[in-house]
Amino acid sequence: MRIASFDWDGRNPAALAEEIRALQPPLGDVGETVAEIIAAVRERGNEAVAELEARFGGGPVEPRDLPISDAEIRSALERLDSEVRGALETAAANIRAVAEAQLAEERQVQLEQGQSVDLREVPVGSAAVYAPGGTASYPSTVLMGCIPAKVAGVERIVLATPRGGGERPVADLILAAAAIGGADEVYPVGGAHAIAALAIGTQLIPPVDVIAGPGNRYVQEAKRQLAGQVGIDGIAGPSELMVVAGDTARADWIALDLCAQAEHGPDGLVIAAAVETVILDEIEREVRRVAEAHEIAADAPLALVAVPDTVTAVQLANAIAPEHLELVTEDATLLANAVRTAGCVFVGPHAATAFGDYAAGSNHVLPTGGAGRFQGPLGPVVFRRRITTVELSQAGARELAPTVATLARAEGFPLHAESAEARAKE
Repeated sequence: MRIASFDWDGRNPAALAEEIRALQPPLGDVGETVAEIIAAVRERGNEAVAELEARFGGGPVEPRDLPISDAEIRSALERLDSEVRGALETAAANIRAVAEAQLAEERQVQLEQGQSVDLREVPVGSAAVYAPGGTASYPSTVLMGCIPAKVAGVERIVLATPRGGGERPVADLILAAAAIGGADEVYPVGGAHAIAALAIGTQLIPPVDVIAGPGNRYVQEAKRQLAGQVGIDGIAGPSELMVVAGDTARADWIALDLCAQAEHGPDGLVIAAAVETVILDEIEREVRRVAEAHEIAADAPLALVAVPDTVTAVQLANAIAPEHLELVTEDATLLANAVRTAGCVFVGPHAATAFGDYAAGSNHVLPTGGAGRFQGPLGPVVFRRRITTVELSQAGARELAPTVATLARAEGFPLHAESAEARAKE
């Protein structure tokens, strides 16, 4: 791994955060290429999707594969190894329980002028979950995306995932997760053209209202370019982990956690911060050992940061806004209350990020690249929209009309004022 060390005095955490993030390889500008892909799908629909899947994915797409039949999905679940199926079902139950706990209750506000404002949420009509594929398959992402959408009440849930290299368009493991997670349709297409097809719609792929899920730079750029035409959960880039290690932390466990995130590829960012440099030295030795044994990419960046104390370490974490943050200190529970920007916080020596990646119940689709400053984990709220209902009595209209008329005329909209005043004069 590519290791950089920092001896920080605790001042200006934003500057150090910027320096550490600069270790992460730039994603590169793929905007022009993605724009061409979207334009092709918009103009030629399925024909373009088939050509692009053959070019960038696992092979050509046949019409009979769009979508994969319900019988094939159920059959994949039956073919799955019982131990793997049991693990998927355990993870699904935990993810569902956490997602259900996030649903907001409807509220009504009575205001003094006599009007009431109802706040309620309704699910979007359709949603797509993108699960990456290619060199690896991610059934965990299928569960993390489909289950919150199902809990949110979405009627039509679509899964898009690149074609695998086997005899079937999509591996049994992915189809089984789709069955457990509640996907209604599965399309064996991936990449920017899959996002374009889901947002725009083709002859065989009806458009959706929201697209969620991680993916490579092309997938994320397509989501960015199509946001507004379709809702998106956010831009989820390469994996990130920051660990704040205390004096009693086990360096070998922390090294496993850091290298586990680097398994996703060299584009991510892993950071270890500690007060005692001896802990950082031990972590560095263990990371080198694990990375060499498991052939972790040599150019994967690791930042080792000596901090004045654990409180300033959390201040640095808040400036970095890492996707995952592990607090492996004696005061971890107290420190967790001061975290403001991390995507998901893991408290204590036994709470490895890997648990959250698969089966703890939290969602592993998290903000990256510092987006934790304004974005949270994927959950049911992404698949729901708030509706506001306003009801006024005549007395309420009479009471509120002068305020509305004053503001409307101040903004230069006299008809707005007259519209409100007409109700007051009835």
